[in-house]
Amino acid sequence: MVQTLTEFDTIAAISTPIGEGGISIVRLSGEEAVKIANRLFKGPNLEKVPSHTIHYGHIVDPETETTIDEVMVTVMRAPKTFTREDIVEINCHGGIVVTNHILQLLLRHGARMADAGEFTKRAFVNGRIDLTQAESVMDIVRAKTDKARQVAVGQLKGGLLHKIRAMRQQILDTLVNVEVNIDYPEYDADTVTAKQMADTSKAVIAKIDALLKTASEGTALRNGLATAIVGQPNVGKSSLLNYLTQSDKAIVTDVAGTTRDTLEEYVAVQGVPLKLIDTAGIRETDNKVEKIGVERSKKALQKADLVLLLLDASRDMNAEDRELIKATADKKRIIILNKTDLGQKVDAAELAQTTGSSVITTSILKKQNLEKLEETIKQLFFAGIENSNDQVMVTNQRQVGLLEKAKKQLEDVVQAVNDEVPVDIAQIDFNGAWDTLGEITGDSSPDELVNELFSQFCLGK
Repeated sequence: MVQTLTEFDTIAAISTPIGEGGISIVRLSGEEAVKIANRLFKGPNLEKVPSHTIHYGHIVDPETETTIDEVMVTVMRAPKTFTREDIVEINCHGGIVVTNHILQLLLRHGARMADAGEFTKRAFVNGRIDLTQAESVMDIVRAKTDKARQVAVGQLKGGLLHKIRAMRQQILDTLVNVEVNIDYPEYDADTVTAKQMADTSKAVIAKIDALLKTASEGTALRNGLATAIVGQPNVGKSSLLNYLTQSDKAIVTDVAGTTRDTLEEYVAVQGVPLKLIDTAGIRETDNKVEKIGVERSKKALQKADLVLLLLDASRDMNAEDRELIKATADKKRIIILNKTDLGQKVDAAELAQTTGSSVITTSILKKQNLEKLEETIKQLFFAGIENSNDQVMVTNQRQVGLLEKAKKQLEDVVQAVNDEVPVDIAQIDFNGAWDTLGEITGDSSPDELVNELFSQFCLGK
Protein backbone atom coordinates (compact mmCIF):
# COMPACT_ATOMS: atom_id res chain seq x y z
CA MET A 1 0.00 0.00 0.00
CA VAL A 2 1.28 3.45 -0.95
CA GLN A 3 1.41 5.82 2.03
CA THR A 4 0.68 9.49 1.50
CA LEU A 5 2.32 12.30 3.43
CA THR A 6 -0.81 12.85 5.51
CA GLU A 7 -0.50 9.30 6.83
CA PHE A 8 2.62 10.40 8.70
CA ASP A 9 0.91 13.38 10.36
CA THR A 10 0.09 13.35 14.04
CA ILE A 11 -3.66 12.88 14.31
CA ALA A 12 -6.11 13.68 17.09
CA ALA A 13 -9.74 12.88 17.85
CA ILE A 14 -12.20 12.38 20.69
CA SER A 15 -12.39 8.62 21.27
CA THR A 16 -15.34 8.53 23.66
CA PRO A 17 -19.00 9.30 22.84
CA ILE A 18 -19.81 12.98 22.72
CA GLY A 19 -21.92 14.05 25.71
CA GLU A 20 -21.90 14.30 29.47
CA GLY A 21 -20.18 11.52 31.36
CA GLY A 22 -17.61 10.61 33.95
CA ILE A 23 -14.63 11.10 31.64
CA SER A 24 -13.80 11.78 28.02
CA ILE A 25 -10.66 10.67 26.19
CA VAL A 26 -8.88 12.70 23.54
CA ARG A 27 -6.37 10.57 21.62
CA LEU A 28 -3.25 11.52 19.68
CA SER A 29 -1.13 9.27 17.45
CA GLY A 30 2.03 10.05 15.50
CA GLU A 31 5.66 11.11 15.80
CA GLU A 32 4.74 14.48 17.34
CA ALA A 33 2.06 13.16 19.72
CA VAL A 34 4.09 13.47 22.92
CA LYS A 35 5.60 16.83 21.95
CA ILE A 36 2.21 18.37 21.06
CA ALA A 37 0.56 17.12 24.25
CA ASN A 38 3.49 18.38 26.32
CA ARG A 39 2.97 21.93 25.02
CA LEU A 40 -0.43 21.98 26.69
CA PHE A 41 0.26 19.90 29.79
CA LYS A 42 1.20 21.41 33.11
CA GLY A 43 2.73 18.58 35.08
CA PRO A 44 5.63 16.16 34.56
CA ASN A 45 7.58 16.62 31.30
CA LEU A 46 5.86 14.08 29.05
CA GLU A 47 8.90 13.85 26.78
CA LYS A 48 10.93 12.41 29.65
CA VAL A 49 8.44 10.06 31.32
CA PRO A 50 8.63 6.28 30.78
CA SER A 51 6.36 4.64 28.21
CA HIS A 52 3.01 3.23 29.26
CA THR A 53 2.65 5.50 32.29
CA ILE A 54 -0.13 7.86 33.35
CA HIS A 55 0.39 11.31 34.85
CA TYR A 56 -1.69 13.86 36.75
CA GLY A 57 -1.76 17.51 35.74
CA HIS A 58 -3.71 20.22 33.92
CA ILE A 59 -4.31 21.20 30.32
CA VAL A 60 -3.44 24.89 29.93
CA ASP A 61 -3.91 27.12 26.91
CA PRO A 62 -0.32 28.39 26.36
CA GLU A 63 -1.52 31.57 24.66
CA THR A 64 -3.84 32.77 27.44
CA GLU A 65 -2.37 30.68 30.29
CA THR A 66 -5.95 29.64 31.09
CA THR A 67 -6.42 26.27 32.79
CA ILE A 68 -8.84 24.23 30.70
CA ASP A 69 -9.22 21.11 32.84
CA GLU A 70 -7.69 18.79 35.41
CA VAL A 71 -6.57 15.64 33.56
CA MET A 72 -4.74 12.33 33.61
CA VAL A 73 -2.44 11.84 30.59
CA THR A 74 -1.25 8.44 29.39
CA VAL A 75 1.95 8.19 27.32
CA MET A 76 2.58 5.09 25.17
CA ARG A 77 5.60 4.98 22.90
CA ALA A 78 6.02 3.09 19.63
CA PRO A 79 6.08 0.32 18.66
CA LYS A 80 4.11 -1.25 21.52
CA THR A 81 0.90 0.66 20.86
CA PHE A 82 -2.33 0.13 18.94
CA THR A 83 -1.09 2.10 15.94
CA ARG A 84 2.61 1.24 16.38
CA GLU A 85 3.14 4.99 16.68
CA ASP A 86 3.53 7.15 19.77
CA ILE A 87 0.11 7.54 21.39
CA VAL A 88 -1.06 10.00 24.03
CA GLU A 89 -4.49 9.77 25.64
CA ILE A 90 -5.81 12.73 27.62
CA ASN A 91 -8.44 11.73 30.17
CA CYS A 92 -10.51 14.80 30.99
CA HIS A 93 -13.90 15.42 32.58
CA GLY A 94 -16.73 14.19 30.40
CA GLY A 95 -18.30 17.40 29.20
CA ILE A 96 -18.90 18.47 25.62
CA VAL A 97 -17.34 21.92 25.95
CA VAL A 98 -14.19 20.94 27.81
CA THR A 99 -13.49 17.91 25.61
CA ASN A 100 -13.89 19.86 22.41
CA HIS A 101 -11.77 22.72 23.77
CA ILE A 102 -8.87 20.33 24.43
CA LEU A 103 -9.22 18.85 20.95
CA GLN A 104 -9.16 22.29 19.34
CA LEU A 105 -6.01 23.21 21.30
CA LEU A 106 -4.28 20.06 20.02
CA LEU A 107 -5.28 20.91 16.45
CA ARG A 108 -3.98 24.46 16.81
CA HIS A 109 -0.63 23.22 18.11
CA GLY A 110 0.33 20.76 15.40
CA ALA A 111 -2.11 17.86 15.24
CA ARG A 112 -4.48 17.08 12.37
CA MET A 113 -8.09 15.98 12.86
CA ALA A 114 -8.22 12.22 12.36
CA ASP A 115 -10.40 10.77 9.64
CA ALA A 116 -13.04 8.20 10.55
CA GLY A 117 -11.30 4.97 11.53
CA GLU A 118 -7.83 6.42 10.97
CA PHE A 119 -6.33 5.09 14.20
CA THR A 120 -7.34 1.56 13.21
CA LYS A 121 -6.22 2.19 9.64
CA ARG A 122 -2.76 3.11 10.92
CA ALA A 123 -2.65 -0.10 12.90
CA PHE A 124 -3.31 -1.92 9.61
CA VAL A 125 -0.87 0.16 7.52
CA ASN A 126 1.84 -0.32 10.13
CA GLY A 127 1.37 -4.10 10.13
CA ARG A 128 -0.12 -4.54 13.58
CA ILE A 129 -3.43 -5.98 12.36
CA ASP A 130 -4.92 -7.26 9.09
CA LEU A 131 -8.27 -6.31 7.57
CA THR A 132 -10.17 -9.12 9.31
CA GLN A 133 -8.86 -7.91 12.65
CA ALA A 134 -9.73 -4.32 11.74
CA GLU A 135 -13.29 -5.42 10.98
CA SER A 136 -13.38 -7.24 14.31
CA VAL A 137 -12.61 -3.96 16.10
CA MET A 138 -15.79 -2.55 14.58
CA ASP A 139 -17.66 -5.75 15.48
CA ILE A 140 -16.60 -5.48 19.13
CA VAL A 141 -17.91 -1.92 19.26
CA ARG A 142 -21.21 -2.92 17.64
CA ALA A 143 -21.67 -6.30 19.39
CA LYS A 144 -25.28 -6.77 20.49
CA THR A 145 -24.72 -9.95 22.54
CA ASP A 146 -21.94 -11.56 24.55
CA LYS A 147 -21.67 -14.30 21.92
CA ALA A 148 -21.09 -11.66 19.23
CA ARG A 149 -18.41 -10.11 21.40
CA GLN A 150 -16.70 -13.48 21.88
CA VAL A 151 -16.60 -14.11 18.13
CA ALA A 152 -15.27 -10.60 17.47
CA VAL A 153 -12.53 -11.04 20.08
CA GLY A 154 -11.59 -14.33 18.41
CA GLN A 155 -11.27 -12.46 15.12
CA LEU A 156 -9.17 -9.77 16.78
CA LYS A 157 -6.78 -12.48 17.97
CA GLY A 158 -6.33 -13.48 14.34
CA GLY A 159 -8.58 -16.54 14.07
CA LEU A 160 -9.74 -15.90 10.51
CA LEU A 161 -6.37 -14.40 9.55
CA HIS A 162 -4.57 -17.64 10.40
CA LYS A 163 -7.04 -19.75 8.42
CA ILE A 164 -6.84 -17.53 5.32
CA ARG A 165 -3.06 -17.31 5.40
CA ALA A 166 -2.80 -21.09 5.82
CA MET A 167 -4.88 -21.52 2.64
CA ARG A 168 -2.76 -18.97 0.78
CA GLN A 169 0.41 -20.76 1.88
CA GLN A 170 -1.01 -24.07 0.64
CA ILE A 171 -1.64 -22.51 -2.76
CA LEU A 172 1.76 -20.79 -2.76
CA ASP A 173 3.63 -24.02 -2.03
CA THR A 174 1.97 -25.60 -5.05
CA LEU A 175 2.56 -22.50 -7.19
CA VAL A 176 6.30 -22.68 -6.52
CA ASN A 177 6.40 -26.22 -7.87
CA VAL A 178 4.23 -25.26 -10.85
CA GLU A 179 6.68 -22.48 -11.77
CA VAL A 180 9.58 -24.93 -11.61
CA ASN A 181 7.65 -27.34 -13.81
CA ILE A 182 6.98 -24.59 -16.38
CA ASP A 183 10.53 -23.21 -16.37
CA TYR A 184 12.30 -26.57 -16.28
CA PRO A 185 10.06 -29.11 -18.03
CA GLU A 186 12.89 -31.65 -18.13
CA TYR A 187 12.44 -32.12 -14.37
CA ASP A 188 8.75 -32.88 -14.70
CA ALA A 189 9.10 -36.26 -12.99
CA ASP A 190 10.30 -34.57 -9.79
CA THR A 191 7.84 -31.69 -9.72
CA VAL A 192 4.17 -31.08 -9.24
CA THR A 193 1.76 -32.24 -11.89
CA ALA A 194 -1.52 -30.73 -13.01
CA LYS A 195 -3.25 -33.30 -10.83
CA GLN A 196 -1.48 -31.98 -7.75
CA MET A 197 -2.66 -28.47 -8.56
CA ALA A 198 -6.21 -29.79 -8.82
CA ASP A 199 -5.82 -31.68 -5.54
CA THR A 200 -4.65 -28.52 -3.79
CA SER A 201 -7.61 -26.65 -5.24
CA LYS A 202 -10.02 -29.27 -3.92
CA ALA A 203 -8.42 -29.17 -0.47
CA VAL A 204 -8.67 -25.39 -0.26
CA ILE A 205 -12.25 -25.44 -1.59
CA ALA A 206 -13.19 -27.75 1.30
CA LYS A 207 -11.71 -25.26 3.78
CA ILE A 208 -13.54 -22.37 2.11
CA ASP A 209 -16.81 -24.31 2.29
CA ALA A 210 -16.28 -24.86 6.02
CA LEU A 211 -15.91 -21.10 6.51
CA LEU A 212 -18.88 -20.26 4.28
CA LYS A 213 -21.07 -22.54 6.41
CA THR A 214 -20.53 -20.11 9.28
CA ALA A 215 -21.55 -17.08 7.22
CA SER A 216 -25.25 -17.00 8.13
CA GLU A 217 -24.45 -17.38 11.83
CA GLY A 218 -21.62 -14.85 11.66
CA THR A 219 -23.74 -12.31 9.82
CA ALA A 220 -26.57 -12.89 12.28
CA LEU A 221 -24.27 -12.19 15.20
CA ARG A 222 -22.94 -9.05 13.55
CA ASN A 223 -26.19 -7.52 12.28
CA GLY A 224 -28.99 -9.30 14.11
CA LEU A 225 -31.62 -11.55 12.55
CA ALA A 226 -34.58 -9.84 10.94
CA THR A 227 -37.30 -11.77 12.76
CA ALA A 228 -40.92 -11.34 11.71
CA ILE A 229 -43.67 -12.23 14.17
CA VAL A 230 -46.62 -13.14 11.97
CA GLY A 231 -50.08 -14.58 12.32
CA GLN A 232 -53.73 -13.70 12.11
CA PRO A 233 -55.10 -10.90 14.29
CA ASN A 234 -55.40 -11.56 18.02
CA VAL A 235 -53.21 -14.69 18.15
CA GLY A 236 -50.70 -13.15 20.58
CA LYS A 237 -48.09 -11.53 18.35
CA SER A 238 -47.83 -8.34 20.40
CA SER A 239 -47.80 -10.35 23.63
CA LEU A 240 -44.83 -12.33 22.30
CA LEU A 241 -43.01 -9.13 21.36
CA ASN A 242 -43.59 -7.73 24.83
CA TYR A 243 -42.35 -10.95 26.44
CA LEU A 244 -39.15 -11.08 24.39
CA THR A 245 -38.40 -7.38 24.92
CA GLN A 246 -39.49 -7.48 28.58
CA SER A 247 -41.52 -4.35 27.95
CA ASP A 248 -44.90 -3.09 26.80
CA LYS A 249 -43.86 -1.88 23.36
CA ALA A 250 -47.04 -3.19 21.73
CA ILE A 251 -50.65 -2.63 22.68
CA VAL A 252 -52.25 -5.88 23.84
CA THR A 253 -56.06 -6.18 23.81
CA ASP A 254 -58.67 -8.75 22.92
CA VAL A 255 -59.72 -6.61 19.95
CA ALA A 256 -58.60 -8.05 16.63
CA GLY A 257 -56.49 -5.77 14.41
CA THR A 258 -55.02 -3.57 17.19
CA THR A 259 -51.57 -3.46 15.58
CA ARG A 260 -51.86 -1.39 12.40
CA ASP A 261 -48.13 -0.96 11.67
CA THR A 262 -44.88 -2.86 12.06
CA LEU A 263 -43.00 -2.40 15.36
CA GLU A 264 -39.25 -3.08 15.56
CA GLU A 265 -37.05 -3.84 18.56
CA TYR A 266 -33.61 -5.42 19.11
CA VAL A 267 -33.36 -8.20 21.70
CA ALA A 268 -30.88 -10.94 22.57
CA VAL A 269 -32.29 -14.43 22.91
CA GLN A 270 -29.73 -16.83 24.37
CA GLY A 271 -26.88 -15.15 22.52
CA VAL A 272 -28.78 -14.65 19.27
CA PRO A 273 -29.43 -10.97 18.41
CA LEU A 274 -32.91 -10.57 16.95
CA LYS A 275 -34.35 -7.55 15.20
CA LEU A 276 -37.94 -8.28 16.10
CA ILE A 277 -40.69 -7.05 13.80
CA ASP A 278 -44.21 -7.25 15.21
CA THR A 279 -46.48 -7.16 12.19
CA ALA A 280 -50.13 -6.33 11.76
CA GLY A 281 -52.36 -9.37 11.66
CA ILE A 282 -52.42 -10.78 8.13
CA ARG A 283 -56.00 -11.28 6.93
CA GLU A 284 -58.43 -10.04 4.32
CA THR A 285 -59.92 -6.72 5.42
CA ASP A 286 -61.88 -3.78 4.02
CA ASN A 287 -60.48 -1.36 6.63
CA LYS A 288 -58.18 0.99 4.71
CA VAL A 289 -55.79 1.62 7.61
CA GLU A 290 -55.56 -2.04 8.56
CA LYS A 291 -55.10 -2.95 4.89
CA ILE A 292 -51.96 -0.76 4.73
CA GLY A 293 -50.64 -2.53 7.83
CA VAL A 294 -51.26 -5.93 6.25
CA GLU A 295 -49.33 -4.92 3.14
CA ARG A 296 -46.41 -3.72 5.25
CA SER A 297 -46.51 -7.02 7.13
CA LYS A 298 -46.20 -8.97 3.88
CA LYS A 299 -43.17 -6.88 2.87
CA ALA A 300 -41.54 -7.44 6.28
CA LEU A 301 -42.17 -11.16 5.87
CA GLN A 302 -40.33 -11.21 2.54
CA LYS A 303 -37.21 -9.64 4.12
CA ALA A 304 -37.21 -11.77 7.27
CA ASP A 305 -34.36 -14.16 8.13
CA LEU A 306 -36.53 -15.93 10.70
CA VAL A 307 -40.30 -16.21 11.03
CA LEU A 308 -42.12 -16.79 14.29
CA LEU A 309 -45.54 -17.94 13.05
CA LEU A 310 -48.25 -17.83 15.69
CA LEU A 311 -51.40 -19.92 15.44
CA ASP A 312 -54.32 -20.13 17.84
CA ALA A 313 -54.15 -23.65 19.28
CA SER A 314 -57.56 -23.33 20.94
CA ARG A 315 -59.42 -23.50 17.61
CA ASP A 316 -59.19 -25.54 14.44
CA MET A 317 -56.94 -24.16 11.72
CA ASN A 318 -58.75 -22.30 8.96
CA ALA A 319 -57.89 -21.36 5.39
CA GLU A 320 -56.01 -18.21 6.43
CA ASP A 321 -53.80 -20.22 8.84
CA ARG A 322 -52.94 -22.66 6.06
CA GLU A 323 -52.18 -19.76 3.71
CA LEU A 324 -49.71 -18.34 6.26
CA ILE A 325 -48.04 -21.74 6.61
CA LYS A 326 -47.70 -21.90 2.84
CA ALA A 327 -46.44 -18.29 2.56
CA THR A 328 -43.65 -18.92 5.10
CA ALA A 329 -42.61 -22.35 3.85
CA ASP A 330 -39.36 -21.11 2.29
CA LYS A 331 -38.24 -19.29 5.47
CA LYS A 332 -36.41 -20.47 8.55
CA ARG A 333 -39.45 -20.80 10.72
CA ILE A 334 -40.73 -21.72 14.16
CA ILE A 335 -44.46 -22.37 14.47
CA ILE A 336 -45.90 -21.34 17.84
CA LEU A 337 -49.22 -22.82 18.94
CA ASN A 338 -50.46 -20.21 21.40
CA LYS A 339 -53.40 -20.08 23.83
CA THR A 340 -53.05 -23.68 24.98
CA ASP A 341 -54.51 -22.54 28.32
CA LEU A 342 -57.85 -22.34 26.48
CA GLY A 343 -57.55 -25.91 25.20
CA GLN A 344 -55.70 -27.41 22.26
CA LYS A 345 -57.39 -28.43 19.03
CA VAL A 346 -54.27 -28.43 16.81
CA ASP A 347 -52.03 -31.50 16.93
CA ALA A 348 -48.45 -30.21 17.37
CA ALA A 349 -46.76 -33.48 16.33
CA GLU A 350 -48.85 -33.77 13.17
CA LEU A 351 -48.20 -30.12 12.30
CA ALA A 352 -44.45 -30.58 12.77
CA GLN A 353 -44.49 -33.63 10.51
CA THR A 354 -46.49 -31.99 7.71
CA THR A 355 -44.60 -28.67 7.75
CA GLY A 356 -41.08 -29.87 8.58
CA SER A 357 -40.79 -27.01 11.08
CA SER A 358 -40.19 -26.83 14.81
CA VAL A 359 -43.52 -26.49 16.61
CA ILE A 360 -43.77 -25.03 20.10
CA THR A 361 -46.93 -25.18 22.24
CA THR A 362 -47.36 -22.32 24.69
CA SER A 363 -49.56 -19.92 26.51
CA ILE A 364 -47.86 -16.55 26.24
CA LEU A 365 -50.43 -15.10 28.65
CA LYS A 366 -49.47 -17.68 31.28
CA LYS A 367 -45.77 -17.61 30.21
CA GLN A 368 -45.78 -21.37 29.65
CA ASN A 369 -42.99 -23.13 27.70
CA LEU A 370 -41.45 -19.87 26.43
CA GLU A 371 -37.99 -21.06 27.49
CA LYS A 372 -38.42 -23.84 24.94
CA LEU A 373 -39.01 -21.22 22.25
CA GLU A 374 -35.79 -19.41 23.19
CA GLU A 375 -33.83 -22.66 23.15
CA THR A 376 -35.26 -23.56 19.74
CA ILE A 377 -34.19 -20.17 18.31
CA LYS A 378 -30.68 -20.78 19.62
CA GLN A 379 -30.46 -24.34 18.25
CA LEU A 380 -31.85 -23.31 14.87
CA PHE A 381 -28.95 -20.98 14.17
CA PHE A 382 -26.03 -22.19 16.26
CA ALA A 383 -26.27 -25.98 16.23
CA GLY A 384 -22.73 -27.36 16.14
CA ILE A 385 -21.19 -23.89 16.54
CA GLU A 386 -22.39 -22.54 19.86
CA ASN A 387 -20.54 -25.19 21.91
CA SER A 388 -17.53 -25.39 19.65
CA ASN A 389 -14.14 -24.12 20.79
CA ASP A 390 -13.52 -22.89 17.25
CA GLN A 391 -15.04 -19.42 17.24
CA VAL A 392 -13.83 -18.49 13.74
CA MET A 393 -16.73 -17.20 11.68
CA VAL A 394 -17.19 -15.20 8.52
CA THR A 395 -19.02 -12.11 9.71
CA ASN A 396 -19.69 -9.84 6.74
CA GLN A 397 -20.57 -9.80 3.06
CA ARG A 398 -17.14 -8.55 1.99
CA GLN A 399 -15.55 -11.71 3.37
CA VAL A 400 -18.32 -13.92 1.99
CA GLY A 401 -18.03 -12.42 -1.51
CA LEU A 402 -14.27 -12.87 -1.66
CA LEU A 403 -14.44 -16.45 -0.36
CA GLU A 404 -17.03 -17.30 -2.99
CA LYS A 405 -14.89 -15.67 -5.69
CA ALA A 406 -11.81 -17.65 -4.62
CA LYS A 407 -13.85 -20.85 -4.55
CA LYS A 408 -15.07 -20.24 -8.11
CA GLN A 409 -11.50 -19.63 -9.30
CA LEU A 410 -10.33 -22.88 -7.71
CA GLU A 411 -13.27 -24.77 -9.20
CA ASP A 412 -12.20 -23.41 -12.60
CA VAL A 413 -8.71 -24.79 -11.95
CA VAL A 414 -10.12 -28.25 -11.26
CA GLN A 415 -12.26 -28.05 -14.40
CA ALA A 416 -9.28 -26.90 -16.49
CA VAL A 417 -7.18 -29.81 -15.28
CA ASN A 418 -10.00 -32.25 -16.01
CA ASP A 419 -10.23 -30.76 -19.52
CA GLU A 420 -6.44 -31.21 -19.91
CA VAL A 421 -5.87 -27.49 -20.35
CA PRO A 422 -2.13 -26.61 -20.28
CA VAL A 423 -0.83 -26.04 -16.75
CA ASP A 424 0.26 -22.45 -17.43
CA ILE A 425 -3.31 -21.57 -18.47
CA ALA A 426 -4.90 -23.28 -15.45
CA GLN A 427 -2.39 -21.47 -13.28
CA ILE A 428 -4.02 -18.10 -14.06
CA ASP A 429 -7.06 -18.92 -11.91
CA PHE A 430 -4.79 -20.55 -9.32
CA ASN A 431 -2.87 -17.28 -9.00
CA GLY A 432 -6.17 -15.40 -8.95
CA ALA A 433 -7.44 -17.41 -5.98
CA TRP A 434 -4.24 -16.63 -4.07
CA ASP A 435 -4.74 -12.90 -4.71
CA THR A 436 -8.46 -13.03 -3.86
CA LEU A 437 -7.82 -14.67 -0.50
CA GLY A 438 -5.22 -11.96 0.11
CA GLU A 439 -7.90 -9.31 -0.31
CA ILE A 440 -9.71 -10.74 2.72
CA THR A 441 -6.72 -10.09 4.99
CA GLY A 442 -5.50 -7.00 3.17
CA ASP A 443 -2.31 -8.66 1.91
CA SER A 444 -3.32 -7.86 -1.65
CA SER A 445 -6.10 -5.30 -1.26
CA PRO A 446 -6.28 -2.16 -3.41
CA ASP A 447 -6.05 1.18 -1.62
CA GLU A 448 -9.61 2.10 -2.61
CA LEU A 449 -11.02 -0.94 -0.80
CA VAL A 450 -9.01 -0.22 2.34
CA ASN A 451 -10.08 3.42 2.41
CA GLU A 452 -13.74 2.45 1.95
CA LEU A 453 -13.59 -0.07 4.78
CA PHE A 454 -12.07 2.31 7.32
CA SER A 455 -14.44 5.11 6.37
CA GLN A 456 -17.20 3.07 8.02
CA PHE A 457 -15.52 3.43 11.44
CA CYS A 458 -16.42 6.15 13.92
CA LEU A 459 -14.16 9.11 14.60
CA GLY A 460 -11.50 8.39 17.21
CA LYS A 461 -11.39 4.65 16.52
